[in-house]
Amino acid sequence: MIELGTNQRLPDGGIDYRRMLNPAQYEAVTFGKGPLLVIAGAGSGKTRTLTYRVARLVEAGVAPQTILLLSFTRKASQEMLRRASLLLDQRCQEVAGGTFHSFANAILRRYAGKIGFPQGFTIIDRADSEDLINLIRKEFGSADEGHPLPRKATLASLFSRAVNKNESLEDIIYEEYPHFSAQKDLIRQIWQLYGTRKQEHHFLDYDDLLVCLHRLLKEHEEVRERLALQYEYIMVDEYQDTNRIQADIVSLLASPRNNVMVVGDDAQSIYAFRGANYKNIIDFPNRFAGTRIIKLEENYRSLQPILDVTNALIAPAAEKYSKCLFTQRGGGSLPALVATAGENAQSRFIVREIARMRSQGLPLQRIAVLFRASFHSFDLELELNRAGFPFVKVGGFKFSESAHIKDVIAHLKIMIAPRDRLSWYRVLQLVKKIGPQSAQRIFEAVLAEGKGATGLLTAKLKSKSKPELERLKELIAAMDALPPHAVAQQGALVLKYYLPILQEQYDDHPRRARDIEQLLAIMERYERLDDFLSDMTLEPPNTSFGEGLAADAITEDRLTLSTIHSAKGLEWDTVFIIWALDGRFPSYQSMEKPDALEEERRLIYVAATRAQHHLFITYPQEIYDRATQSVLYEPSRFLEAVPQDLMDCRFFDPRNM
Repeated sequence: MIELGTNQRLPDGGIDYRRMLNPAQYEAVTFGKGPLLVIAGAGSGKTRTLTYRVARLVEAGVAPQTILLLSFTRKASQEMLRRASLLLDQRCQEVAGGTFHSFANAILRRYAGKIGFPQGFTIIDRADSEDLINLIRKEFGSADEGHPLPRKATLASLFSRAVNKNESLEDIIYEEYPHFSAQKDLIRQIWQLYGTRKQEHHFLDYDDLLVCLHRLLKEHEEVRERLALQYEYIMVDEYQDTNRIQADIVSLLASPRNNVMVVGDDAQSIYAFRGANYKNIIDFPNRFAGTRIIKLEENYRSLQPILDVTNALIAPAAEKYSKCLFTQRGGGSLPALVATAGENAQSRFIVREIARMRSQGLPLQRIAVLFRASFHSFDLELELNRAGFPFVKVGGFKFSESAHIKDVIAHLKIMIAPRDRLSWYRVLQLVKKIGPQSAQRIFEAVLAEGKGATGLLTAKLKSKSKPELERLKELIAAMDALPPHAVAQQGALVLKYYLPILQEQYDDHPRRARDIEQLLAIMERYERLDDFLSDMTLEPPNTSFGEGLAADAITEDRLTLSTIHSAKGLEWDTVFIIWALDGRFPSYQSMEKPDALEEERRLIYVAATRAQHHLFITYPQEIYDRATQSVLYEPSRFLEAVPQDLMDCRFFDPRNM
């Protein structure tokens, strides 16, 4: 709770802003009229600056109802207004605050008739949207087996990304789902019919709220002028995460007075996949003539050795607002750059360091391991389970519980556990034309043979089932012919067999195939299949969150494993960034696209700026990449910008311990 003492108030009772803020924050808070761009470096007090700006405007006599504060979450705007009220008084609660979408909904409710909805409209959520798309999809029938249509969730994602990224549907398909390029004309027809059906039923989906508000402001000058008069001051949080439509809406609302203050950090723009366009913040001064730029560079989170590394990481960025983060706090050890003798060595190094820190009294919940992609933590999860360290995984899926991984493991289990009914049922029901009853009959017939999984080869089955089982029989025969220690080879056979099933069942099968390849890499260090499967069935963590870390929901002392995207805005005492290996971070795919490569540079910057006192960056050496059939051994190219004297460079090989 914010409570100001008498030494933080002026003689007239007003807030002593000079005492409460650093010089750059004070300049931003007390800025007068006109466009203002605040480049808020990581940990520099962005929320504090916005909160005090609200209080300052209200204290100066600006009517709260004429102030509009836009953010990306309702919780963020409510918290800023709550803090402003504690600073000043309850008038700050009357400020118009909310998300872009909630603001759009409120305005469209007043002016729906002007955009073709005289009786109003109904907002449909993602589930309703997918159901409507699915009805339309079925009208087109099933495409030929060689070129199936995407599922409803994939279609909804394609349509949403085209809107938010302001790109053609064809470009989105080619970029993200190239295996559906042959179906692009049908997909476009579905999209067009989806728009027609929404119009007929007066439906607006989540993206339509922004599109329709933009259209309202563009096509109806009298409405735009009325709203521009209503909101004298506009503030936008996290401006680097806006898409093109949102930036246009801000411009339309702010004109002609242009009393608009946006706060953000171009170096932390990492959501291009959601449509965020970092060029909005780069181009802000061009959009608003006479823009004042203020940089918040004093950091209140990290020690200087960490900031020295983060400054160096972002320095080569192609387009940026140059800034240099600094802190008044002294001390701190150099961040560590650790090369390890393979992936498992990387995992064992992290487990060893965590054990050391825990013995020194650091709670697990103050430690995080961050990674670019969810599958990067698979091997580490096994080692943490083995060491008995509880953890929560955020952003992505838990390795052993994802459907495609469970499918692969089921095929392996039946080879050493022939009476495993659940695994047999899972394997058999992946075969076309085999349902639960057929799976039960086949399982019982195999069991009666008493020959383990190879009993399928001689079991007496109904003739109608035999043709569909031939591929599975061939797989089992091939696996049975391998020597017992050929664990990875068995996995490779399953992958070859499973890929057609994967491609048929999942629209994002290329990503899932990479996950399975990572599983094969883990299998390579095992000599016994039952040892591998035992590790796969260790007691899993029972807490995970899909999109972001709900910190207030975690009460136990658990380590955090998180994708970097889900870690933005959070902080920990100690941070490990893993797989900082060229070809993985950045990925090979991003190396071919300059914009994608720059976003990955920003991604590692965001990861590094989460650390308060200790930062470790690790990468395994001599990693064979199946996709490119090459060996990866170089540290991330982003680390080339960091002078060696800023990091403690080490090599870790558990065999030398």
